[in-house]
Amino acid sequence: MLRRLYDWTMKQAEGPRALPALAGVSFAESSFFPIPPDVLLIPMALAQPKRIWWIGTVAVLASVLGGLFGYWIGATLFDSWGMKILNFYGAGAKFAEFQAFYDRNGIWAVILAGGFTPIPFKVVTVASGAMSMNLFDFIWASLLARATRFYIPCALIWWFGEPVRAFIEKRLTLVATVFTILVVGGFVALKYLAGSA
Repeated sequence: MLRRLYDWTMKQAEGPRALPALAGVSFAESSFFPIPPDVLLIPMALAQPKRIWWIGTVAVLASVLGGLFGYWIGATLFDSWGMKILNFYGAGAKFAEFQAFYDRNGIWAVILAGGFTPIPFKVVTVASGAMSMNLFDFIWASLLARATRFYIPCALIWWFGEPVRAFIEKRLTLVATVFTILVVGGFVALKYLAGSA
């Protein structure tokens, strides 16, 4: 089943609707959607290596725009939608503790969580709006975080090319397992950071 899903995703990644789909997923993932854009970004980069930097750029820009939507949710709809999002990702019950962590780290919370940890980015965007983070700081920190997040896999695929694809296809179960561990690790890290704040 995993092999069929991979083959189907690779086929979609080469199709005419792949780029709009990537933009849509990247936008939604930054504010409420649970599936990360990597599930499209990596197959698209593998399937269309000549467009790899454009693919990465679309993911970055759509993600930052989605982050602004998440920020707006946090700033204007926090008591309704914002808390629902945080509760879904396990951050609602400990929001006061997470807020203290966020207050101490500010811009670095956006950069580190958005680019270097598996913590769901939508938690950061909603929290940024709820805590009235300076909008300019939020935008540039989000750009830096998401550019790092999406250009690194693009660079690895561009640099190593076909061997990366061969490695993924040969060890598909291992790659899927590692990806799942990273996603689960994001929830664990979020709960740990909120609890230790």
